[in-house]
Amino acid sequence: MNHTHLVIMAGGIGSRFWPMSTPQRPKQFVDALGCGRTFIQLTFDRFADIISPDHVWVVTSQGYRDIVREQLPEIPECNILLEPCRRNTAPCIAYASWRIKSVDPKAVVVVSPSDHIVLDVKEFRRVVRDALQFAGESDSIVTLGMKPTRPETGYGYIQTDMSCPSIRNKEIFRVDSFREKPDLDTALRYVKKPNMLWNAGIFIWSVKTIVNEFRVYAPEINAIFEDLLPVYGTEREQEFINQEFPKCENISIDYAILEKSDEIYCHPAQFGWSDLGTWGSLRETVQQDRNLNAVIGDNIKTYETRNCVIHCSEERKVVVQGLDGYIVAEKDNTLLICKLSEEQRIKDFSS
Repeated sequence: MNHTHLVIMAGGIGSRFWPMSTPQRPKQFVDALGCGRTFIQLTFDRFADIISPDHVWVVTSQGYRDIVREQLPEIPECNILLEPCRRNTAPCIAYASWRIKSVDPKAVVVVSPSDHIVLDVKEFRRVVRDALQFAGESDSIVTLGMKPTRPETGYGYIQTDMSCPSIRNKEIFRVDSFREKPDLDTALRYVKKPNMLWNAGIFIWSVKTIVNEFRVYAPEINAIFEDLLPVYGTEREQEFINQEFPKCENISIDYAILEKSDEIYCHPAQFGWSDLGTWGSLRETVQQDRNLNAVIGDNIKTYETRNCVIHCSEERKVVVQGLDGYIVAEKDNTLLICKLSEEQRIKDFSS
């Protein structure tokens, strides 16, 4: 596995876990689970037995460089790639791909979001190793598809051809199409079909394969980063990235490459995955007490309280009485008390 690399995409500015997360300290850099490790640290940890730290790359915004260095001191500073502006996932991945190609043309790469969780790390590593071997032995792109456990409208879906597994690996199947986030009626249909899987946004490919895909399907984006090949790893790299990166089209890797490519495969999996995008999903993920409360913090007492998520990890005593279906969260002298059913309004509260 000397040529295996990991790219962690960590440029998001989401504050869906406000007041814990803010634009200055977005979701990927907070410890929402109360386990002592932030989302990006947990992402790094789950690849620890697969990829060495010097082959881990983080693509993030310039304003988050110091926090990445603080939370991931194991990786070389030169492996932190800084975007001068946000341009979605295709330019992010193109930059990382050419940067890796400049030092390791034989690289096989896993691309992962920085802010998801995995409960069964052992199974996750098994699936990733399978996909790495498959991608390294072919010119294929491999995605990881999660078997749905509910009619979820917040995820995109992957429609796979389950009738004929790959010859190289009986657990890997060709992708028929990618589907947008569905409405509830469509999601209810999807969850009944074994070939409809959640798109986890985790991709595996050889650097040779993905660069060729960019050349064919996104040539303008590719040309920007291919032309910068002489400056990668030099003192002038950031200067040229700051100049050229904003010229990229604002487009996701799904639209730019995946929906156009002919060599897309999917490895269905079940390893307790969630993108943990809401307080409600956090409540469903962590252990609940007998009253169905998710309580994260060392000094919290509840009385006559049900169906709540309570996140108060500061060193102070918290007592909650008489609530049903609420979020109670405290961070940096800011306290949020909000109905779980109204959490979409948190964005209004945090502004």
